[in-house]
Amino acid sequence: MVIVPVRGIEQSKAGLPRGTHRMTVGVEEEFLIVDRDTGIPVARGPRVLDAAVPVLGEQAQTEFFGAQVEVCTRPTPSLSALRAELALLRKVMGEAAAGEGCLLVATGTPAVPPGRPLTVTPGERYERMAARWPALTGGYDGMVCGCHIHVGVTGHAQALALANHMRPWLPTLQAIAANSPFSLGRDSGWASHRSVEYARWPGVGPAPLLDEAGYERLADHLVRSGTLLDRRMIYWHARPSEHVPTLEIRVCDVNADLDVVVLLTALVRGLATSLMPDIGNGQPPPNLRDPRLHAAHALAARRGLTGEGLDPARGEYVPALVMAERLLERAVPGLAATGDLDLAEELFDRVRRSGGGAARQRAAHLRRGRLTDVVSELARTTAAA
Repeated sequence: MVIVPVRGIEQSKAGLPRGTHRMTVGVEEEFLIVDRDTGIPVARGPRVLDAAVPVLGEQAQTEFFGAQVEVCTRPTPSLSALRAELALLRKVMGEAAAGEGCLLVATGTPAVPPGRPLTVTPGERYERMAARWPALTGGYDGMVCGCHIHVGVTGHAQALALANHMRPWLPTLQAIAANSPFSLGRDSGWASHRSVEYARWPGVGPAPLLDEAGYERLADHLVRSGTLLDRRMIYWHARPSEHVPTLEIRVCDVNADLDVVVLLTALVRGLATSLMPDIGNGQPPPNLRDPRLHAAHALAARRGLTGEGLDPARGEYVPALVMAERLLERAVPGLAATGDLDLAEELFDRVRRSGGGAARQRAAHLRRGRLTDVVSELARTTAAA
């Protein structure tokens, strides 16, 4: 995926102050491929991709397990264009899945467990990862699907500066995106059980405070020491991309409701745009206590938008929805600058009323107590985009 910043847009054309940069955005979505009748994840991803690639090209990609596929958007400064492209990618991939007797499902973890041990997608890198970390790939609970949001930057230095300043807000973004309450055929008790399973991999967690030189030293150490296979396994919640000029936010579950994805993207870009003046003025990033930041992420994964959240900067427990409102408020200057404020407020209100993806999954299950109903509802919502 190639995502680049659009620079020097005049105020008369983009509604931005003269000389500012309007960040492009891009999204990667990972999906489950499940049997149409049983809802069980099935390793037909390679066959689904064979049908989708002639239409989507490199925007359709493999994922770690054979029961997964991924789509990637092109860079765009327009949220409406992003939404339209994501809808098209889902449509084509969903039709390819239907041709294999399957459904395309956007959820962080499978509600119905696989009927047999998971199959890793053939390929040299995936096979090396499976061989090095067999405990993470040989069972039923290792398959997770995320939504990765990219914003265009000028290079690693700007990406790292933004990552440093965004750290206090990422638990709240995680809570808004929570969409994986079911795992191994039961309610896990978490709003985002994907966060729990994904954290078993090395390299997953909050990004450390780093400048460009510090990043290079740490990245080299992690690979040379064997902690990670390569730099692509730096799975921090916010990381500079190694192959395109973007900051990548990796803390979100994939969501069936495409409007949630658009909201998350708007908040990420709005927050990044709002923080750029602080970075430009040399204001240091919040120096958060690591235990408090980890606790905030754990609470976001556990509760989603229900109950308490933890503000890692202030050290206070407040309702998760209050934290979400604070995030929206902090992003307002950036949202207004890019013309996305009205849309973000409308989509935020919808999520606030619905309770988010985890609440919707649990509501679908509550009607008849059937996990297949959850899968059917997820598949319908994924396709409705």
